[in-house]
Amino acid sequence: MTVLSANAAQVKDSINGQYYRLFTPMTFYHNVADRTLAMNDEREDKVEDAVDAVLLNVYLNRPDLVGTTETTLKEAGSVRDDVDEPIETPISFVEETGMPEVVIQDTAQVELVIQKPKFWTYKGDGFLQFMQNYVSGNWYKGGESNYSMLGAVTLEANYDNKNKWKWDNKLELKLGFQRTKTDSVHKFKSNEDLIRYTGKVGLEATKKWYYTLQLLAYTQFTRGLKANDEKTYSDFMSPFNLNVGLGMDYKVEAFNKKLTGTVNLSPIALNYRYVGRLDLGPSYGLAEGKHSLLDFGSQVTADLEWKISEVLKWKTRFYAFTSYKRTEIEWENTFALQVSKYISANLFLYPRFDDAGSRDVDLGYWQFKEFSSIGFNYTF
Repeated sequence: MTVLSANAAQVKDSINGQYYRLFTPMTFYHNVADRTLAMNDEREDKVEDAVDAVLLNVYLNRPDLVGTTETTLKEAGSVRDDVDEPIETPISFVEETGMPEVVIQDTAQVELVIQKPKFWTYKGDGFLQFMQNYVSGNWYKGGESNYSMLGAVTLEANYDNKNKWKWDNKLELKLGFQRTKTDSVHKFKSNEDLIRYTGKVGLEATKKWYYTLQLLAYTQFTRGLKANDEKTYSDFMSPFNLNVGLGMDYKVEAFNKKLTGTVNLSPIALNYRYVGRLDLGPSYGLAEGKHSLLDFGSQVTADLEWKISEVLKWKTRFYAFTSYKRTEIEWENTFALQVSKYISANLFLYPRFDDAGSRDVDLGYWQFKEFSSIGFNYTF
């Protein structure tokens, strides 16, 4: 006999030479020894004889593998043998029913709509305002009566693909006229005249900074005149300014997004100025007999809007360019008071510095413009 483990053994049958694997615990059966040692055993079942021989061999040589006896099993109880017939449970049908009806409900068809992302946004506003000022001939401070009208439209079309690229476009149109009784030369003359386009293409660098190429172009609609003076001081394409700047754009959001806008820093900038009227060239820094001037330098621009309250809003535009030989600075400020849904009052303040022109005795190279008006406005 070959021992496999503490709980199993392999024994050899002495009759047929086969090996059997035994597991613990084993039970000691009385009839194994009885049949093996009986003198008159008439069995001819070789399988039972072989099993009995194997068990007897284990009982004699490995009693440690025997865990219980047949007597112990009988004391624990045995399988009931008093049930002779199978137990049957009666089954009765209360009501015969057919196959359940399958109800298929019509499901409502859901229309799947896939909308293309809106990369373009559009907005604009405009106003038409009037001003009348009467001064009597004997007014102790002097002055003169005048009438004026001003119209303005601002249109914006901005592209943002939400994946770092943006393209902003802004077109500003302003035109105003004034009439004064003392001007015997001109029945009307412009007091505000502007055509200006601002375009910026930006690639996002961080959350609020963009690498930007900015283009700024502006001129005016009609001639610029002064009271009782035949001279033309400016005209359409006289001058025409084109500025191209390469730098970075900063997105401003402050005071709970009440102050919004952009600030552009362009260390590399090109300024091109064209004057169609040759006689106006020297007034705008051009050499005598030249139609154009090209400068390289740096520039800073800012375009901001601050909603001070529900009825008061401040718009400001700052522009500064220097070629390190000449400097031009503009700062436009518009304070808009919303009187009602379609009526507003405006105060416009505009200081300007340009050392390319002639120097004034009192103000030097500084210039200043201001007006106030009330009228209709519309935002879309």
